[in-house]
Amino acid sequence: MRLGVLTGGGDCPGLNAVIRAVVITGHVRYGDVTLGYLDGWRGVLEGRSRVLDPVASAGLLGMGGTILGTSRTNPFAQEDGPERVRASLAAERIDALVVIGGDDTLGVANRLSSMGVPAVGVPKTIDNDLSGTEVTFGFHTAVQTATEAIDRLGTTAESHHRVMVCEVMGRHAGWIATEAGIAGGAAEILVPEVPFDLEEVCAKLKARHERGQFFSILVVAEGALPADPALAESAGRARSGAAPDAFGHVRLGGIGDWLAGQLERRTGFEARSTTLGHIQRGGTPTAFDRVLATRFGVAAVDAVHDGDFGIMVALSAGAMVRIPLRDAVGHPKTVDLGLLEVAAPFLG
Repeated sequence: MRLGVLTGGGDCPGLNAVIRAVVITGHVRYGDVTLGYLDGWRGVLEGRSRVLDPVASAGLLGMGGTILGTSRTNPFAQEDGPERVRASLAAERIDALVVIGGDDTLGVANRLSSMGVPAVGVPKTIDNDLSGTEVTFGFHTAVQTATEAIDRLGTTAESHHRVMVCEVMGRHAGWIATEAGIAGGAAEILVPEVPFDLEEVCAKLKARHERGQFFSILVVAEGALPADPALAESAGRARSGAAPDAFGHVRLGGIGDWLAGQLERRTGFEARSTTLGHIQRGGTPTAFDRVLATRFGVAAVDAVHDGDFGIMVALSAGAMVRIPLRDAVGHPKTVDLGLLEVAAPFLG
């Protein structure tokens, strides 16, 4: 078979490990030839691809980023986009397409699959908010990176008796904030799922100082907002960014700076913020993410050769499973509030 593979949306550690697994598994098990489309769906629309060599792909396991490039291109937002996708795949005689991406990229794959494009999805989101799979590759690496940053912020916060606000990724779901906050011993964890009471946060910080704990680390997801509508509007204006992308998403970021300013004014404690941003996306994947990405890639190629299209491979109870793409997209997997209960005794 002639396989196509693409990576779409934001990059994250483990993408190259999936590409490696698709190329080598297809070659060794089935004698496939794999073409990599450049820059996500944009490469398919423009007919830009290259043959991926199995020998050269062997060195991709620990490499961060994606050798294919990525973009947030939406074929359905372009004139004749779906028809151009199908024509491009036909021109390269592609028998099946392995699509590595998150909700938006796989949402496109789902719609194209219903139009007859033979596609198999591999879940990729650093936020870990894609439904249907227990965990996505890249998330573990991001949590480890955030935890190490929190550890480092803790030593300088203690030295200067400061409040440190660490902003991490998490548009709709606070998985990174929650797990890194627990692992880093944060005083507060603020997530999109639970709008926070700013006065309550300030009261807890004052109580910590009264107990002799003269520094605090707060971890906040980029999508978190205060419960008070006026404050939420203020925070939203402070973090407003560029125009929406092709999928309608506005760029987030800035809640950490806003929160640090509010805390300093309301408590009198010196407060600083650090936004980890793309640091969470970069670098080499952890061993866990390398293994998970490899398993996803192998499972995707097996699904292709079973003729099982319109599905996404996923992790369930430690095993590889297949779920319909339609069940994986359109409704983010939010943080289990029970996990926040685990953190509760250690907060404040």
